[in-house]
Amino acid sequence: MGKEYSSVRITINNITLEVDHGSTVLDAAKQAGINIPTLCHLDLHDLDAINQSANCRVCLVENETRGTLVPSCAEIVQDGMRIQTDTKKAVQGRRTSMELLLSNHPKECLTCVKNLDCDLQELSNSMNIKDIPYQGEMMNHPVDDSSGAIIKDPNKCVMCRRCMTMCDEVQTVGVLSPLKRGFDVSVGTAFHLDLSETSCTYCGQCVSVCPTAALAEHPHVPNVWRRLNNPNRHTVVQIAPAVRVAIGEMFGYEAGEISTGKLIAALRRLGFDGVFDTKFGADLTIVEEANEFLERLNNDGPLPLLTSCCPAWVNFIEQKYPDLLDIPSSCKSPQSMVGSLSKTYYAKTMGVDPQNIRMVAVMPCVAKKAEAARDELAYGEQRDVDYVITTRELGAMIKEAAIDFNNLPDDSFDDILGESTGASSIFGTTGGVVEATARTAYENVTGKTLENGEFETIRWMEGLRKASVTLNGRTINIAVAHELKNARKLLDSIRSGDSDLDLIEIMACPGGCIGGGGQPFHHGDINVLNKRREALYTLDKNNVRRKSHENEQVKTLYQKFLGDIGGQKAHELLHTSYSKKLRI
Repeated sequence: MGKEYSSVRITINNITLEVDHGSTVLDAAKQAGINIPTLCHLDLHDLDAINQSANCRVCLVENETRGTLVPSCAEIVQDGMRIQTDTKKAVQGRRTSMELLLSNHPKECLTCVKNLDCDLQELSNSMNIKDIPYQGEMMNHPVDDSSGAIIKDPNKCVMCRRCMTMCDEVQTVGVLSPLKRGFDVSVGTAFHLDLSETSCTYCGQCVSVCPTAALAEHPHVPNVWRRLNNPNRHTVVQIAPAVRVAIGEMFGYEAGEISTGKLIAALRRLGFDGVFDTKFGADLTIVEEANEFLERLNNDGPLPLLTSCCPAWVNFIEQKYPDLLDIPSSCKSPQSMVGSLSKTYYAKTMGVDPQNIRMVAVMPCVAKKAEAARDELAYGEQRDVDYVITTRELGAMIKEAAIDFNNLPDDSFDDILGESTGASSIFGTTGGVVEATARTAYENVTGKTLENGEFETIRWMEGLRKASVTLNGRTINIAVAHELKNARKLLDSIRSGDSDLDLIEIMACPGGCIGGGGQPFHHGDINVLNKRREALYTLDKNNVRRKSHENEQVKTLYQKFLGDIGGQKAHELLHTSYSKKLRI
């Protein structure tokens, strides 16, 4: 047998160094501070996912030991190996790979949704490619816009398979796979079905890692502009918690910069008639959900109660675990609650015809677009939410309107549907919903003031975390999870009867909404997600009121309009139902 090495010595560009056994040439180059361009490579160690399919050949380097070009992202280091990254042979090899990719790519960069934020475009520019020498037949696949959440354009696909890594390894949904071979190859769904006919949850994590616009959010922006430009329409908007700690990245701010005041001011400049806070809906969700949890706990109802604010997670359980649909909370998401109240309570209070109101939601999530279209999320003939735009789409609208975001004075939410507590801020990160629920449930049960509402045991970025809290001498077992592969673990344990959990929160995206598919692209940088997360905890800590039931506007809402918590009118407007949706 050959000698086993814990580390190996290699030489890159005449720099000799020791690297861990099993490392790739790309890993070694990074250790040496040498840049090698990549396209298909995706290294998400924090999510236990890595894509090193070596399909694009953009990371070619010269292996002097063998005298051949090798893809650095997949070539495992060998002791004594000599690598050159900048020889004429290596540079020309990478350039040829790029030229071949570009020869089969649509030439519509100026109108593409990822213009100036496209990895292929950036690499082409860095390689100074000004001409495409290879001309011939190009792919011509149909574009799929069936889902209302994600547009899949195979003609822009570079076969990097990053989307497959996210769909298969991180989310375990397994909708995407390579189809056919040779020139006709593409990444698609089984039997070329539309996304709407598959078990896609619309989480958007494929969108977040796609280097081009082969996968992108379904645009609602044109419809929003039409409404804003129609003086006969009353158009209102709401902003999710995670948006305010991420949108600044589109205007040069550091990740985690809290931009709430400027964001509100920008929305007013765009022409919205009312600017509401989704956090108001989050507080309302907690009041209803804590009540629902205690009712189940005290009356032998189905446990564990699963929070249901994440639409991708709701799609997942409806499709994969329909036998467990009695477990999720019946509470609507905060987005839908604010939308429902805008066309009932707000309309009545302000004297506006509900039929004339259109609700726009700014969300960190592409699945929220599909959620807004659910038949269950309507009151009469009025949908709770009419249009959903992502953080990225709102940033583009602000730029389109030539609004100087950085120099905007801070503004405030409308007095109605605008107040929020610290508890609602942490909805945007994994564990926040269940922590907020525990704060309110504790005070409802004990009648005592919870002095320190920070449940550190359920915070941080682990994919799956469990903890326990005590309510009046009773131990409540809690679990929080992000990524659907971890949701699967929890649901399998419930299905098998091995679970002793009472309360579960699941978010489909890494880190929760802070890592949503509609957020500014974080390019796999976990530090970006951590900064966004910490900003939400800062908003919580700095709020005078940190428990949802302390929200004065929520109290007024029940007194003047809803009646009892969990009562008939609250159920009509704030609760929903789920149904089996079996798809491939």
